[in-house]
Amino acid sequence: MPTYNEALNIVDLISRIRHATPDIDILVVDDNSPDGTGNLVDALRDKQTFLLHRSEKGGLGPAYLAGFDWGFSRGYEYFVEMDADGSHQPEELWHLLEASQYADLVLGTRWIDGGSVVNWPLSRRLISRFGTKYAAAALGLPYKDLTSGYRILSRQMIDDILAAHLTTIGYGFQIEIVRIAAARERVIVEVPITFIERVAGNSKMSGSIVIEAWRKTTIWGFQRVIYRR
Repeated sequence: MPTYNEALNIVDLISRIRHATPDIDILVVDDNSPDGTGNLVDALRDKQTFLLHRSEKGGLGPAYLAGFDWGFSRGYEYFVEMDADGSHQPEELWHLLEASQYADLVLGTRWIDGGSVVNWPLSRRLISRFGTKYAAAALGLPYKDLTSGYRILSRQMIDDILAAHLTTIGYGFQIEIVRIAAARERVIVEVPITFIERVAGNSKMSGSIVIEAWRKTTIWGFQRVIYRR
């Protein structure tokens, strides 16, 4: 879980994860949160919860890459992505874990039958739905939630990602992962999830993140067209 100023959410979320899936190890990748998020994780003294301190706020993509590298070097076979704001429900993780037994990439998806979004403003719904539809069309992908941050990746998928040297910083990072998985012909499945808007703290979504994702997706789309010729 990448974190930046999630002191209001992180302790409760770790408790919920531990209750829902007692055997899972948790890695918090904290970008030097000034609100003391990292200190709260340290204070838990949970032998199955680890903290990776980063020196500054570097964005979602670099934080996940640091976490992937940490876990890969320690021999983990499955890697879970989960937001630290409580929007992803730990109680649904077992659905994703079941699917991961026969897939390299499991996407927790809001926009399929059984999935839902709670307390999100219309503007965020439109950005998410349009963003996925645009990226899916540009990249020729059939999946319904390319920007979802609740997912499971196999060790083979992590190896592909680390070898690809991704540079995307924001939510475009999630799109790029699916793009890599499809290019490597990895098995991808979608599982419905319930996404609940955070009740504490501030969203990290910004105009620059949206622009980066749109710009990168457009470039990848043009590259796809050129390579097919």
